[in-house]
Amino acid sequence: MAIEAHKTDAPPTSTEEATTEQGSSHARARSVKKVKNNVRKLRMERMMSKAELARRAGLSTLTVDRVERGMSCRMDTKRKILEALGLKPQDRVMVFGDAEED
Repeated sequence: MAIEAHKTDAPPTSTEEATTEQGSSHARARSVKKVKNNVRKLRMERMMSKAELARRAGLSTLTVDRVERGMSCRMDTKRKILEALGLKPQDRVMVFGDAEED
């Protein structure tokens, strides 16, 4: 006598939903487009730590780290980083490249 798995049309449990959400967030994390930028180079030239740049820009150190690793960020974040580095908005291309995805 074989035992068959019984599948219902009941809504997924919270554990199933969490697993599905985690799976999709992991897929998104792997597909993040990275962009080369000069934030770390400019920060190091100014002998500034990530924490100091984050404090001056009003951002978290995690955000600064993500930007330095080439992850995309909002235009407002770019503006804050430029100001914290003592640069002008016109210097955006020098710092972040010429990507027009904003």
